[in-house]
Amino acid sequence: MPENEKRSARIVRETRETAIDLTLCIDGQGEVQTDTGYGMADHMITLIAVWAGFDLRLKCRGDMHVDAHHSVEDAALCLGRAIDQALGDRAGIARSASARVPMDEAMATVSLDLSGRSSLVFMGQELLPPQIAGEESDLWREFFKALAGGGKMNLHVCFEYGLNGHHLLESACKGLGLCLKDAVNISRSGVLSTKGSLDL
Repeated sequence: MPENEKRSARIVRETRETAIDLTLCIDGQGEVQTDTGYGMADHMITLIAVWAGFDLRLKCRGDMHVDAHHSVEDAALCLGRAIDQALGDRAGIARSASARVPMDEAMATVSLDLSGRSSLVFMGQELLPPQIAGEESDLWREFFKALAGGGKMNLHVCFEYGLNGHHLLESACKGLGLCLKDAVNISRSGVLSTKGSLDL
């Protein structure tokens, strides 16, 4: 990457379920504007981007008359694709990171590897209540799954303990933001892989 060139991407995606326009700069200042039509998703995506230091603009119009599922899943998919696009060949990045961030009584651990291969491990889901902010809590497994798929990342989210679903999700999203901040950091020359390339 040329010196002073910021890593950025734009994703525009339209289906019968959602229409999304997203711009991302991973070398940003944490300036975020999100409008998914579902306030809880706006809150969590904002946390991820702010804690990662990403600049993000996200506009989603979805079939909220059904529920928030398509909007949340597709927003995560587009965010992941934007991260993937902004990283290019991923040369020089630290690639892997882990973080734990407490939120009141709750704690989650997040680890990721920007390996070019997508995988999600989602543990401790039983700690979440059946519904969070009017939607089934399983929606958030789909959120992280879509993000990992779009971003071609190996993502592990483990809810360790906590009593409040909002707090548990907030702990995970802040931790994910910190992981992304560390993992996208340019810390070396070349690609961190004994193969000499990542499985892009």
